[in-house]
Amino acid sequence: MKPFLTRPAFFLLGALIGMSSGAWCQTSGTLVGHPQGLVVSPHDQDNDPGAVNLPKLELTPQLLYQLLLAEIAGARNNIPLSVGAYLDLARNTRDPRIARRAAEISLYARQPDQALEAARIWVETDGNSLQAQQMLAGLLLNAKRPDEAAVHLSKLLALDQTNPAEGLTRLGRLLARYPDKTVVVNLVEQLTAPYENIPEAQFVRAQVAANANQDARALAAIERAQALRPEWEQAVLFKAQLQQRTSSKLALETLSRFLGDFPKAREVRIAHARILVGEKRYQDARGEFARLLDENRNDPEIIYAVALLSLQLNDPDLAEKHLKNLLELGVSDPNPLRFYLGQIAENSKRPQDALQWYGGVVAGEQFLPARMRIATLLAQLGRIEEGRLSLKQAAADNPDLSSSERSALLIAEAQLLRESGRVAEAFDLLSLSLGSQPDQPELLYEAALLAEKLGKNEVLESHLRRLIKIKPDDAHAYNALGYSLADRGERLDEAQQLIEKALELAPEDPFILDSKGWLLYRRGDQSGAFDFLKKAMALRPDPEIAAHLGEVLWVMGRREDALKTWDEAAKANPANEALAATIKKFKP
Repeated sequence: MKPFLTRPAFFLLGALIGMSSGAWCQTSGTLVGHPQGLVVSPHDQDNDPGAVNLPKLELTPQLLYQLLLAEIAGARNNIPLSVGAYLDLARNTRDPRIARRAAEISLYARQPDQALEAARIWVETDGNSLQAQQMLAGLLLNAKRPDEAAVHLSKLLALDQTNPAEGLTRLGRLLARYPDKTVVVNLVEQLTAPYENIPEAQFVRAQVAANANQDARALAAIERAQALRPEWEQAVLFKAQLQQRTSSKLALETLSRFLGDFPKAREVRIAHARILVGEKRYQDARGEFARLLDENRNDPEIIYAVALLSLQLNDPDLAEKHLKNLLELGVSDPNPLRFYLGQIAENSKRPQDALQWYGGVVAGEQFLPARMRIATLLAQLGRIEEGRLSLKQAAADNPDLSSSERSALLIAEAQLLRESGRVAEAFDLLSLSLGSQPDQPELLYEAALLAEKLGKNEVLESHLRRLIKIKPDDAHAYNALGYSLADRGERLDEAQQLIEKALELAPEDPFILDSKGWLLYRRGDQSGAFDFLKKAMALRPDPEIAAHLGEVLWVMGRREDALKTWDEAAKANPANEALAATIKKFKP
């Protein structure tokens, strides 16, 4: 009797090829695509609805040769040869297993026409296969043939009667990337008509309508889904997401009503809390997260949210408690927690604790900020040279730091020197580094500002013009040069051009608005100056902006307003030299 390619023989053939090529992978199931060869799954074939109708193929030398050729070609990365051999086999044998393999390899090879032909053969020979119908429908959609795809999508839904909800969800995924969203809306309406009393059908309708920017239609569908399954969290979350496009208030009301009926709905409460955060209702948001925390005592996401909101609400004790709890629970990245704990300790006047927490921050996003805070704290404790050394050590211990990161450490060291009154040393430090990297933008900018403090106006101008040439869209470079000219009362026309260019690049920057106001003041336009300085102060209550605004108010005769502006700024910034000098100038 001649041998046949029945299932046991097919698996034996697979094992034989796997031993010879090293490219096979024996797992639990189906013939599936794999970049290095065939994966055979007896389990899936045993459960294949079409398996009882598999053709009995005579294992002829020619058939064996073609199978071996197709698999070995694939294992050796000759994918076109493998595709051709398997597609030829699929045409000749009409075996759904081979057709499936041909389709999968064609997809892997990005040969959609061949994949489509093989998938058609697979469907024709095993019409009850969910996977076959799904693949063919997907390929027809990719080919922009939605009417043909609809036939197979309908069949796909009909085949999955044991779990129609899953089939409807799968439908949404299949159609998600189709470019013509209006076509998808109409297609889904047609396909889901027999299932419109199943919540998932309405959910899919809502999804595709929202993707097509048909929000009213999407809202109607999702409300129908809610009516069919009132406790469904996913539906109310989607409704709130839709409403948030136009009104956060409506979204909050929707989620709040749902929580009134289903208070244990965790994801809905999290979404409610997050919208509250977005609306800057931090106290209400913390209340929601605290309620979640009562029910989920060891949930890191919720603990973290309560900690950050406590920081936002100036409740450092509670924030510290939760951050330490997170460290005890063990998180994948403890660096942000240690950094926040360092900030809390620093703000609470516990410098030694702060140094310890910052010192625990290792390589990562918080590494440089932590090292800079360590250096600043050491300087504040009178240990400036130790602070400088810590910055140098951070650079030496981390050879993978970028040029920009190394410059940030150098600038931090210069800042320590400047704040201790050693401005010339700070300038020399940056100038030395500029000798080896003359086009480093951050170094040019900071060295220019230090040059101004030393009265080296030519150096300031030279550095800033070089920076503008390197980065013509750097608003702060234009602003610094323009402000310097305006403050000295020199070349005011040129100063105005520079500041207006800066405003063009960053129209809402408070420091650039301050420069424009100060320029107008230098030109005698007190009213115009007041308008710009008032806007700048509203955006950023900075002590130097307050100094300028107070001076303009004083000259305008509004001395009580000027004194109030200065006093409020001085209370918040008692050590600011520019503010103190301005107050002394008008109020000796």
